[in-house]
Amino acid sequence: MTSKTALVSLHNLSVGYALPGSKNILFENLELTLNAGELTCFMGPNGVGKSTLIRTLAGLQKPLTGEVHHGAVPSRASLGPLPHQVSVVLTDRIATVQMDVRELVSFGRYPYMGWGITLSDDDQQKVSDALREVHIEYLADKKLYELSDGQQQMVMIARALAQDTPVILLDEPTAHLDLNNRVEVMNLLRRLARKLNKAILIATHELDLALQTADLIWLAGRGKTLVTGIPEDLVLSGVFDEVFQLKGYDLKTGKIAHEAYRDKMISLQGDGHAYLWTRNALERNGFSVTSPGASYPHIDVVENDGHTQWIINQKAFFETLQTLLTHLI
Repeated sequence: MTSKTALVSLHNLSVGYALPGSKNILFENLELTLNAGELTCFMGPNGVGKSTLIRTLAGLQKPLTGEVHHGAVPSRASLGPLPHQVSVVLTDRIATVQMDVRELVSFGRYPYMGWGITLSDDDQQKVSDALREVHIEYLADKKLYELSDGQQQMVMIARALAQDTPVILLDEPTAHLDLNNRVEVMNLLRRLARKLNKAILIATHELDLALQTADLIWLAGRGKTLVTGIPEDLVLSGVFDEVFQLKGYDLKTGKIAHEAYRDKMISLQGDGHAYLWTRNALERNGFSVTSPGASYPHIDVVENDGHTQWIINQKAFFETLQTLLTHLI
């Protein structure tokens, strides 16, 4: 197996806040890594300390104990952020909305500029490359106030890319976005991690999307440490259920649990998406669904010339699920 390249290493790290005469420790004794080419999703209940850990990894907040290593170089709070190693996208709304997109993305090049604050040809190319990677070249001359929330989030990711760091940290990048934009952002970050060989860490509440896109999960909630692993292992172990105490949602199937309130069994046969949505419609309407072979009313889900049909007991034919349900109910 090819060894992974650790771009960030946490060694005996404890984070939180120093109070007069005491410490508020949020996480302690962390021994973790962020690896090149991987998307890591950092999850946990509200208020557990996800934003605090991200600020600590970025060098914006001093650890209580331990060290953060970026490559072979320890991060020291006295040095401030590590702008050549880590770029950060926080949850703050964009305030300078009169600026155009290219101007904001060019801010990612400021750590490399001298006192003259002049973009070199190389800086300009990095900005253009970042816009292209995020597929927003067409927005380059737009003012920020003209953009949707989803477009503004893409601009902030492009700014982080223009900074040209091996590590990108993002705090709730899909907050305030609709489903389509949330999916787009998560897929984009997954692609960028692989294509550009970056280590990308996202603090997120998007459980369903994280399970489908993340290479690794950092899960907070067990004391002051983190449980880590690939999404599938954590689902099967039951640790997500322990942390989030999911109410009415079956994480192993990815479905909301429906009550079979009709006390009526239906035998169902078929395949593909039509079968899955048929089963969902039946269970949502209070039926219990079983496999073929039982002596219950039997429904076949069949494809006929590109159209779906539902057949009850090889006798009654239905062209929509709504008419089928009306007949059954």
